[in-house]
Amino acid sequence: MYKTIDDLANRWLKRRPDGLSQLESRVLQSTLERTTISRDTNKAVASHQTFGDRLADTIARIGGSWSFILGFLAFLIVWTVGNVWLLTRDAFDPYPFIFLNLVLSMVAALQAPVIMMAQNRQTERDRIDAAHDYEVNLKAEIEIMALHEKLDELRHSQIIGMRDEIVRLAETVKRIDERLTRQQSAS
Repeated sequence: MYKTIDDLANRWLKRRPDGLSQLESRVLQSTLERTTISRDTNKAVASHQTFGDRLADTIARIGGSWSFILGFLAFLIVWTVGNVWLLTRDAFDPYPFIFLNLVLSMVAALQAPVIMMAQNRQTERDRIDAAHDYEVNLKAEIEIMALHEKLDELRHSQIIGMRDEIVRLAETVKRIDERLTRQQSAS
């Protein structure tokens, strides 16, 4: 059928080969070689993460969980109850809980950039996933077009075969009709 990337690019993508992106060339090459292009993008991303990246992702995952929220809420309740009712006069951080406000501000000041770093990495992962999805979808479309082409060729050859068979049958019917006509005229 088609033996080169140039042929495939012209036939299925309606583009000249020099106008193809690297991704499209890779998809066409995998089509020619009949190889898969799907891969686990999570493994590729995970192999390039530094310790800081993994730490930031873990902090963001924990900081954005219900267990963290409920645990932190329990901590705040214990802090306020402990400083208002239990310690009253010898309270470590009496009302209006200035030290608690400082701790909360420091946690927020550290947690916000870490969560933003994790979100930036997630955005990059999403871009990689989207590019991979495009690659897989393009390969699927090309394979479907190739299947349609093969089915069209098969149908065309069947139609040609049926046409030839009809011509052969018509000639046979014509010969039979001529025999019958001769037999009827002879009798």
